This record gives sequence, C-alpha cells and structure tokens, in this order.
Amino acid sequence: MKINIVHLYPDLLNLYGDNGNITAFAYRLRQRGIEADITEIQCGDMIDISSADIVFIGGGSERELLTVADALRPSAKDFQAFASDGGVMLAVCGGYQLLGSHYVSGGKKIGGLGVLDIFSDEAPERFIGNIVCECEAIGTTLAGFENHSGKMNIGSLTPLAKVISGSGNDGASLYEGVIAQNVIGTWLHGPLLPKNPKLTDYILTKAIERKYGKAELAPLDDTAEMLAHDYSVKMFS
Repeated sequence: MKINIVHLYPDLLNLYGDNGNITAFAYRLRQRGIEADITEIQCGDMIDISSADIVFIGGGSERELLTVADALRPSAKDFQAFASDGGVMLAVCGGYQLLGSHYVSGGKKIGGLGVLDIFSDEAPERFIGNIVCECEAIGTTLAGFENHSGKMNIGSLTPLAKVISGSGNDGASLYEGVIAQNVIGTWLHGPLLPKNPKLTDYILTKAIERKYGKAELAPLDDTAEMLAHDYSVKMFS
C-alpha cells in the first residue's frame, strides 16, 4: 500500500514549521507499514498532481504567496478537478487563501485556484496568537497558532471547527477553517498535524479510502503527541 503526497513549494511555504505536516503524514503512514511517496514541487517545476492522493499547501509571506499564486493559477482547473473527484487537500494559512476565488492583499485582489467557493478580504489588523478549536466532525479539539490579516468568507460551506480561544476565520464568526468533501483549509500553523494526531489520521483515512476502498488504521502510541496537544489546549483555552 502506498500513498502519494504532493508537497507544493516547501522552500517558500513553510511558516511556523508547516513542513512538519508532511513529516507527520509520513511518520504515521510508515508506522503502519504504508509507504509514503513524497513529491516536492519547487519553483520552475512542472505541476502534476494526476497521481496525488494528498496535496499539501503551507503558508508563506505575502511576497512568496504571490509568487506561488502566479505559478499555480495556470493549473487551477487541475486542482478543481482533483477536489471534485474526492482528492484530499490540506491547505494552511496562505494555502487556505489560495483555495478560494481570490484573496485581497495590500488593497489588491489576487486570483486564487477556485477550488472552493470562498474568498479572503483584508482585516484592519492582524490576528495573531495561539488558537484552540472544537472540531465536531472529527471528534477532537485542535490546537495551533494563527498569524494572518485575512478575513475568510466561507459562505454556505461547513467550517472545520468552532473557536474556543482565538480569532479563526474572521475574528467574529467564532468559526475556523473549512471542510468540503476531502478538502480542508485552515489558518492553523504550529505545525498543525504533529500535535493534532486525530486530524492527521482523519486525512490519511480519507486518502486511503479514496484509493483502496477502505481504511483500517492501526492505533499508534500518541503519548507524546497528546502531551503537546493537551498542554496547548490547557494553556490557551
């Protein structure tokens, strides 16, 4: 059994250790005897997600995000088709913004990939700090760190989680992220997955089910992961 993971622009989109999410995917697959095949797409590379089971997009600075947006936009229809076909995507912060029709930065409207019917406006001030949320769909709390000036409008789509402490999508709605079919967008850095193992396994399960028809993930010893998770929840709730 093998899961193919496409990691978009790890050299540019690695704020607050976002590349650690790939490490978490690979570790939890390999601990279960499942091969993790990781393909990194760098600047100038051909963009091919045709064999991907999971696509990951991290966060970066405004300048780096603009570079990535310009590079990915010609392949927007490929990403839309991947998502429509049940492809699994995890997009963090800047990557979250790229999932939508557009985002606003420095007063300029910048086109996204149109994977989801969402968009991001600019907030008058940044949302910065630790964040704790309750994710009913997965049955877990989520802990992470947010630093964004985007106000995400997810319309009628389902939020990933409800904010317990922090700002979330827009600082007002008390919702964080979005989950649509097998696509997840979130503002949470940290990196997100190492200290939220239930979310990691949820994403892996979706990828395995799509490829192989069923998924039965053996339990792992999550003592270290849950210590980090529980500490964050206790400290910042």
